[in-house]
Amino acid sequence: MAEQKPNFKYIVRVANVDIQGNRPIRIALTEIKGIGINLADIICVCAGIDKTQRAGDLSDEHVKKLNQVVDNLPAQGVPTWIFNRRKDYDTGADMHLLTGNISFYKENDIKRLKKIKSLKGVRHGKGLPVRGQRTKSHFRKNKGKVVGVAKKKIAPAAAEGGKKEAGGKKDTKK
Repeated sequence: MAEQKPNFKYIVRVANVDIQGNRPIRIALTEIKGIGINLADIICVCAGIDKTQRAGDLSDEHVKKLNQVVDNLPAQGVPTWIFNRRKDYDTGADMHLLTGNISFYKENDIKRLKKIKSLKGVRHGKGLPVRGQRTKSHFRKNKGKVVGVAKKKIAPAAAEGGKKEAGGKKDTKK
């Protein structure tokens, strides 16, 4: 590893999240929920920071600039297609949500869909796949609930008559 500067910080606080100082800043920013690698690259460009620089080597001014960019992405000229909440239901604005706000908005959206009894809301309520996936096998969260065909029990009269079938299957060869 490269030698550390005397003012190296092992933990840097960006957007109220502690990120590791020994990682490159573009990788360290992905620890924040709602920021992926592509958005981290855009944030570094907007803040004027080298994306390969380690997070612990950033000065306080750079950290402050990063916080400003992350808190107000639409004002930085970031394209709206990268935001995670476009055309908000209540305001109609394009925004990018981080950390706890993501789960809060998602919860409220699901509650709204359930309240208006849309198909998506009904399927959320029943715990079924919402986006058109097949339901025969892969959506089950609890293993053991399988869909199958129950074997028919051999009738006692047929068993006594000497017509015993091996494994419930008829012999088709003649």
